[in-house]
Amino acid sequence: MTLTLQPVRVATGFDEEGMMAFDDEQRLVAVLVRLSDENEVAPGQWYLEAGFGRLEGINRPTFSNLDMAKDWIGQRLSRT
Repeated sequence: MTLTLQPVRVATGFDEEGMMAFDDEQRLVAVLVRLSDENEVAPGQWYLEAGFGRLEGINRPTFSNLDMAKDWIGQRLSRT
C-alpha cells in the first residue's frame, strides 16, 4: 500500500502543522498533526489527530517521524 501525504494547516488552537494521509484510491484515511516543541507530552512528534475507516475509534498514537506514521497507518489498513 502506498500512502500519499499532503500538507495542511489544522485548526487545533495551538499545533497547526499537519498532513493529510491518502490511500491508494486517494481516500482520506488520516490527519496527522505535528506537536509543538513546547508540548509537555511528546514535543515535536506527529500525532494521529483523526483516523477514518479502519483507523476510526482506535487509540491516537504519536510518532517520532512521518515515515513511522506512514508505516503504522499502512499496517492497520492492510489488515484483513
